[in-house]
Amino acid sequence: MKLIGGILILFISLNATAQTDTGTVVVHKDPRIELLVKKQIEINEFTTRNARRSAPGFRIQVVSTNDRNKAFTAKSTIYQQFPELKAYLLYQSPFYKLKVGNFLKREDAEEYLTAIKQYFPTGVYIVRDVIEVNPEKNTELE
Repeated sequence: MKLIGGILILFISLNATAQTDTGTVVVHKDPRIELLVKKQIEINEFTTRNARRSAPGFRIQVVSTNDRNKAFTAKSTIYQQFPELKAYLLYQSPFYKLKVGNFLKREDAEEYLTAIKQYFPTGVYIVRDVIEVNPEKNTELE
């Protein structure tokens, strides 16, 4: 192994010998190759985990205000009335923005929109956002 410019370069050789008399090929494979392949699979799983936890989708923006107390009161109301929705309170100077839900489809968000408007009659609308999704665990590494 040799470290050049921050990149680890492995020189792995496969020796193949062709025999024309019997028509067979013998391959001598270094057993460390399988270890490297397994290690690369683990690295890929770890580095792409966060990308699989988020996706483009929709949220409902409930409040956009510069009054901190109003934003926290709205968050409490959402938790009390809609405990199944996750609330996200963001501060983008000078506004506090309260967004709720993780909806893959706009239609799913629209179902909650009418119910939320009963508690917040103005300024409630659906926005595009990067949402949290639960990754499916189809396969696990051994």
